[in-house]
Amino acid sequence: MKPDTATKIFRALLAAGRKPRLFSTEQYKSVPTETTDAVVIGAGVVGIAVARELAMKLAREVLVIESAATFGTGSSSRNSEVIHAGIYYPRNSLKAAFCVRGRQLLYKYCEEHHIPHKQIGKLIVATGSSEISKLDLLMTRGIENGVEGLRMMDGHEATRMEPELQCLKALLSPASGIVDSHSFMLSLLGEAENHGATFSYNTTVTGGKYDGDRVKLYISDSQALRNWDWKSPLKPDLILSPRILVNSAGLGALALSKRIHGLDNGIIPRPYFARGCYFTLSNVRSPPFQHLIYPIPEDGGLGVHVTLDLNGQVRFGPDVEWIDGVDDISSFLNLFDYSVPGDRANRFYPEIRKYYPYLKDGSLEPGYAGIRPKLSGAKQGPIDFVIQGEEIHGIPGLINLFGIESPGLTSCLAIAEHVAARLSR
Repeated sequence: MKPDTATKIFRALLAAGRKPRLFSTEQYKSVPTETTDAVVIGAGVVGIAVARELAMKLAREVLVIESAATFGTGSSSRNSEVIHAGIYYPRNSLKAAFCVRGRQLLYKYCEEHHIPHKQIGKLIVATGSSEISKLDLLMTRGIENGVEGLRMMDGHEATRMEPELQCLKALLSPASGIVDSHSFMLSLLGEAENHGATFSYNTTVTGGKYDGDRVKLYISDSQALRNWDWKSPLKPDLILSPRILVNSAGLGALALSKRIHGLDNGIIPRPYFARGCYFTLSNVRSPPFQHLIYPIPEDGGLGVHVTLDLNGQVRFGPDVEWIDGVDDISSFLNLFDYSVPGDRANRFYPEIRKYYPYLKDGSLEPGYAGIRPKLSGAKQGPIDFVIQGEEIHGIPGLINLFGIESPGLTSCLAIAEHVAARLSR
């Protein structure tokens, strides 16, 4: 079926605003079914990049299904907007490979498409003697991963570069930078649409079924899910059967996979969620730092670090707060608490003053919060990106993207390149 016809039917069914209701197997057979070439679930930065790559490089008719009212409302717009160099990740890991390759592609893309960005560099600092060996390990790892220009410096040299900084030793990463993530996503989306991709917002994939031929996706209007009584079974508005399916649902990717009947639950990792808050620096005449400043990584994250936006505004974060008891619908619809309590700043001051001792009381204002989809919990250590294809789950044409947190923004173009290459085979 031609994409314009399929899209008209698809949107018409969703616009009907049908409510979830009780259904039996016989009633279920009455749900309209449509086929399409390729579906990408999730319009975050990775999903948009994948859709663009499939449309441009493989000439696929791509439909992107997004539960929110617009693109990039989840982790893609609630992060540090940092272009990572590729230092932190184990050699030969997907994170290392995709971060280094993705950074190169991202800088090139931003230059060619005039996306606001700056290669301002990063200092990773050791503020105690016990951290120096960890800093040395990071430099070794970065060199192994092919990160260019890394240089170790003592505290005095780092202070000459950043007078407000206090540390014993610092690792300079000149390849690190910042990017306007919204402008970047908007550009990717425009290219995807120009090559025939269609984006359907306020639309949620609640599950599916693999019957030996294709995965059949159960599609519902997002508002219907918000009005759901949590008791009645859900009858979808549409069953969509794509030839190619990329699960890039971010916060909901794991929960969605477990709702696809016929997909072995034993290969689906357990989901974990970490909430991180950011605070902005106020009451200063000029930014105290010109580079990104990062402490030694902590459990669940990279530590409360200094980031700058393209206007020079300084923000600190994120911290790590593990979240339990997240239900499927909340992860599908991004129904998380993104408020930033003002008293949470009390946890930030002592962490920041380890490397920025001149931080004044009352100078931190609540900024924003983000949720990270993780594959390991507290004290478990980080886990690599998981990209599952047919060789893992046995379903032709299905790619699952799990645990795509940091450095997901930096890696997105490399991930898209990798996914398209696998599907082209």
